[in-house]
Amino acid sequence: MTNRLLKTLLLLLLMIPALAQEKMDTTIISRIKKEGLENSQVMMILSMLTDVHGPRLTNSPGYKQAASYAKSALEGWGIKNVQYDQWDEDFGRGWQLKKFSLHAMGPVYFPVIGYPKAWTPGVKGNVQAEAVYLDIQSEQDIEKYRGKLKGKIVLFSLPTPVKPGFEPDAKRLEDSELLQMANSGASEAFTGRRFFAPTEPQRLAFLKWDLCMKEGAVAVLEASPSSRLEDGTVTVAAATVPYPAEVSFADRLSSRHPNAPKILPQVVVSAEHYNRMVRQLQKGMPVKLELTLETEFTSNEKGFNVIGEIPGTDLKDEVVMIGAHLDSWHSGTGTTDNASGSAVMMEAMRIIQSLGISPRRTIRIGLWGGEEQGLLGSRNYVKRTYGERVGEAVQYKPAAEKFSVYFNMDNGTGKYRGVYMQGNENARPVFREWLKPFEKMGASTLTLRNTSGTDHLAFDAIGLPGFQFIQDPIEYSTRTHHTSMDLYDKAIDADLKHNAVMTAAFAWLAANRDELFPRK
Repeated sequence: MTNRLLKTLLLLLLMIPALAQEKMDTTIISRIKKEGLENSQVMMILSMLTDVHGPRLTNSPGYKQAASYAKSALEGWGIKNVQYDQWDEDFGRGWQLKKFSLHAMGPVYFPVIGYPKAWTPGVKGNVQAEAVYLDIQSEQDIEKYRGKLKGKIVLFSLPTPVKPGFEPDAKRLEDSELLQMANSGASEAFTGRRFFAPTEPQRLAFLKWDLCMKEGAVAVLEASPSSRLEDGTVTVAAATVPYPAEVSFADRLSSRHPNAPKILPQVVVSAEHYNRMVRQLQKGMPVKLELTLETEFTSNEKGFNVIGEIPGTDLKDEVVMIGAHLDSWHSGTGTTDNASGSAVMMEAMRIIQSLGISPRRTIRIGLWGGEEQGLLGSRNYVKRTYGERVGEAVQYKPAAEKFSVYFNMDNGTGKYRGVYMQGNENARPVFREWLKPFEKMGASTLTLRNTSGTDHLAFDAIGLPGFQFIQDPIEYSTRTHHTSMDLYDKAIDADLKHNAVMTAAFAWLAANRDELFPRK
């Protein structure tokens, strides 16, 4: 017998008792399903987080109002120790949009679809100005615009190619895709920003920004950057603070920073309308624009999360966590990114609390701030509570020994189809048993793959079990992710009910295992 075969047989022998030991109280799972599918409040919660308190840019008035609602709702259901969990570092300034409009007054009139970037300054009053297309392909082209930008609104970016959309925006995962995921190995998890050498386009972009500032432009317009966002949809994030390409990211101040350099007002315009204005200018037709842009900055403050818990019994010092990020970008109401995740996690807590019985371990919810700026809320919480990575080593705090597992949702409205195991093969037998009650509901896939870009990485980065569910993409990456169309209407009621039930079940099962959840 070869060593490899012997190791394989030993691994299988070790897995058999693990499977045998995994117990499930099917009566409780049935009660969770009944409550979550027949008495769901997930869409009401979602509407409160979006229609009433959206958008929720971190530290903005909208975020604070949403956090207040979440805290009150959790307390009203009987969740204990609900609190604002303040970070130990400043986030920066808050910001909100007070008034905005953009109109093309000539050569023909049309209202322009656009949205200001977060933390952009405003303009005084109602401004009418000529537009200039900054058609700069090389450093030599800069000279022809000197003395021509003062008092102008600058069309800064290249046009975005737009073609008719022959592919559907929304889709569910095919069986073949799920099979491919199930058969794939672990992939690399991206947990931080990589450094790339400065490129010539980056150097040229700074020169363009510098020119606009020094020449006295009124504002800068950019085309919505992705060709997938046709039909007037706009994707927008934070205002650009221009720096020479050679300046490291660590030495740059973001637009939310209280000491950020002065920048120009910045607006992202739908690709079709931006392209139209560029074509008019290229035909020699003067384009006149009317802009109203009123914004409000609030003081620099520490960020905060919302934390609450259902206390455990005999293993109350051990913790199972579920969570999602509460913050959003600001052009829509942040429905699929990520009020849907926050609503599902809140509903899962409500479902468990409604059972009228206590879990063995404490079940804790985390609604994170600052995810869109780099997982700030979850990373800060993990660092303060459980430990941090220093070089190649992890410095754990005592609470890490009592931590079991974290489950996250942040991939839109689509229903759960399984779990990304983050390379944790030890989790497979546990998840395989837990998925059995949901196989007929379409959730049965386990993949060793890592998935990146959201708050489970804060836990996974220091070796604590943190997982994201596999979700049907619906139109998350084609229409709603970070866009002006991320609105309540895009949420799917049945999918969110399904997700809340599965989250509640996984949290309950983890909280009542005889052992902590297995680690890598």
